[in-house]
This record gives sequence, C-alpha cells and structure tokens, in this order.
Amino acid sequence: MPVTDVHHDLDTRTLTITADFAAPVHRVWEVYADPRRLEQVWGPPTHPATFVDHELAPGGRMTYFMTSPEGERYYAYWTVTSVDEPRRFTFDDGFALDETFAPDTSMPVSHNTYDFTPTEAGTRATFVATYESAEGLEKVLAMGVVEGSSLAINQIDDLLAA
Repeated sequence: MPVTDVHHDLDTRTLTITADFAAPVHRVWEVYADPRRLEQVWGPPTHPATFVDHELAPGGRMTYFMTSPEGERYYAYWTVTSVDEPRRFTFDDGFALDETFAPDTSMPVSHNTYDFTPTEAGTRATFVATYESAEGLEKVLAMGVVEGSSLAINQIDDLLAA
C-alpha cells in the first residue's frame, strides 16, 4: 500500500498523508494532470469521481462530484493557487452545494500542498491539507477523510502499473 503515514495536528490544523510510489515523479504527476486518470483514483473505490472542469494552472478551477453506490452525488471544487510541474501544486479544496459548484459555506475549506519528491524506489508524495480552524479539521476527520483519502491514494499504484 502506498500510504505510509497519516498524521493530523489540531494545533496546526493540518492533515498530512505520506505515500510512496514505485514510479518516477513525472508518472505520478500525470495522474493529477489528466482528469480521466484522476477520476480513477480521486475518491474511495465506492465513491468514484467525475471531473467536470480540470485546469491544473495557477488560477485554474477544478470541479467534480463523487457518486455513492446509491447514486447520490457529492459536489466539490478546487481553486489552483500554484503549479511547479512536476514537483508541486497547491490548491484550495471546498465542498459545493450542488451541480452549480457554488461553495457550501457551511463546510470547511482546506488549503492543500501536494509535493512529489524523487526517491531511490520512485516517488514520495506528501499531501498536506491545512484547515482554517481546528473545528473544520475535526469535522472532516469525523466524516472519514483519513479512511477515504487513504483508500483513494492506495488506488494509484494499480493505475501506474497499468
């Protein structure tokens, strides 16, 4: 399994997930740069993602929804803040109300940094989400963000092997 460490810190309002992949940095980057590939791993296997918009560029917006086994859709968006291909990108990740992708202001927004570093065996990915409040972090932890994110990230190895 690629996920090697998960740590959350309420004082710094961060959730950090570390994963190691047996593929070079550029191949891991391609997963996030291609919406059709990203759909295969974003969200746990029971809740596949569909990206409606995908612009991995500073100021770009990505919109997507995850579909439950019962057909219920959960909408969200990213606002990309920086890109240093293929090493890093940063974005704000928020929940959306519906298919209009209007922000759901009752839900927390996280500021994310995804770093990809070469290792002898391939790539170490470090995913850091910082929330505006400890309560926001606690809310997504209670919703199962650790389990869902780990399941999603652990799908990347199979995609890279294909």
